[in-house]
Amino acid sequence: MSGRKDHDSRDGSRDGRTEPTLGNLRDLDAPHSRADDPDDRLPQISFEAPRRSAPVRRHHPRLRAWHVVVAVLVLALAGGVWTLRQYQNSLRDMVPRTELNDVLSRADAALRDGHLDGTDGTSARELYQSARALEPDNDRARDGLHQVGMAELSRADTAYRAGHLDEAQQELSVARELLGGGSDVDRLDRMIQQARGAAVPADGLVAQAQQALAAGKLTGADGAGALYQRMLAADPNNAVARHGLDQVGAGLAAQARTALANGDPATASATVDQLAALLPTYGDLPALRAALAQAQAQQQGNGALLAAISQGQQALRDGRIAGSGDDTALAHFKAAQAIDPDNVQVREGLGQVAQALVVQANAALDADDTAQASSLLDQAEALAPKSADLLAARARLRSASAPHTHAPANPPAKGAPAAPTAAAEPPAPPPPALTADQIDQVAELIHRARQAATSGQIMLPPGESAYDLYRNALAIDGNNQAALQGLQDLPGLVVQQFNQALADRNLAKANELIGALGDLSPGDSTAGVLRGRLVDAWLDQAERQLDSGDRANAAQSIDQARKLAPYQARVRELSLRLQSGR
Repeated sequence: MSGRKDHDSRDGSRDGRTEPTLGNLRDLDAPHSRADDPDDRLPQISFEAPRRSAPVRRHHPRLRAWHVVVAVLVLALAGGVWTLRQYQNSLRDMVPRTELNDVLSRADAALRDGHLDGTDGTSARELYQSARALEPDNDRARDGLHQVGMAELSRADTAYRAGHLDEAQQELSVARELLGGGSDVDRLDRMIQQARGAAVPADGLVAQAQQALAAGKLTGADGAGALYQRMLAADPNNAVARHGLDQVGAGLAAQARTALANGDPATASATVDQLAALLPTYGDLPALRAALAQAQAQQQGNGALLAAISQGQQALRDGRIAGSGDDTALAHFKAAQAIDPDNVQVREGLGQVAQALVVQANAALDADDTAQASSLLDQAEALAPKSADLLAARARLRSASAPHTHAPANPPAKGAPAAPTAAAEPPAPPPPALTADQIDQVAELIHRARQAATSGQIMLPPGESAYDLYRNALAIDGNNQAALQGLQDLPGLVVQQFNQALADRNLAKANELIGALGDLSPGDSTAGVLRGRLVDAWLDQAERQLDSGDRANAAQSIDQARKLAPYQARVRELSLRLQSGR
């Protein structure tokens, strides 16, 4: 600080004292030392500005340029999608939906009028469903169906309170379909069932149900099934009623199986429907429905099949064997074969046609008409290629077709020129005679064929069977009488061996021999009789196997019988017994 002298005193004193002064404030801005300002008598004070620390650099993630580009593109794409949807919605709203709106308007009107359900297409339920068919996601139609369901539920409740239980149950069923169930639906259903059961005391229902069950009265309003259901409605945990319903279900299932076994699909169908209505979850229902469907299909095809077989047999009796048109035996049996390829009667009918064609071919050979005989044998071979009579006729045809030389009826006089022949070509030479080796070969084949026939190798094994050996012999010598006779004796030998196999209970061998007889003598009536005996033998064996608990072999025996007689009642009965485990 510096002293300040008063302006009134030049010498700087006033009343003997000196006034303190601050000095020149402007001098504070310039730094100076004591030497620079000798008048400053204050102690020297040095000021030092505080050091500022270096600013702390905070690191922020640097936004790269491509991040910005991607963000912009995403935002642009989202905006474009939103704009496109708005545009599509606006276009959709612009499209006139006259038909849909008309259906919805009529549905709303029907709902207001209380016309909730029906079958004439004018009820609210039907109209809302039609609207959903036009536009499945239409909210108005969906809400309308829900309102119909709630209205039906309200009606059901009203009918229940009025004591009209049947009407209430009917309305409730519709409500359940439309609402998909729910606690209100289930509650009302329990109330209806309890009301039904409360009409008669439980003890009285038990006695009535047991009497109906004992009498075999399973269905109907006063049948055992309905009575047990009323007991369950009053007491869902009633063990007596549950057991009784199981007995009713078993009885109805047995009735359906019996009807199927007796070839009565109509009765079986009605019984299965009653069982399904009484016990929708009955365990045997799927199997019964499958058996019923099969029986109905068979019944539908059986009418046409039997008609075709009958017409074919009549055509055979009338001599209309084959040829053009659809009224020949061949045409009718072919139609039957298309319906059931494995039908035994159809195979026998086609065999009879083949036999008739062979007979006609032999008649043509008698008339020296080898061309006609060849055509007839070709037709027969297509139906029964292993027929013994066909093979013999083929050998005869080859012999008749062999060229021969004929002496002229009127030889020319001595010295006269020979008359020209009708044909310009010279006559063909006669067939060469058999060599000694061929004669021995034929004899060896016939010997082996007889041995094979005696040992039961009629048609099997291929190449070593009696049939194949006789055929090979005839291929060398078509007129060999021993081979022809041996071939024609084979059917009778098969019958003898079949009877022996049946007596020995060798059913597999008997099966093989039945097949051989059908090949050798197609259409032979004896085959049908033998087949029936074999079916009975297979089924007798199946019964013995079932009685002993051998279900696996019993199933095989029944299957063998079914192949021979698929529609026999006893086959169906044992099949049902096998399935039921009885």
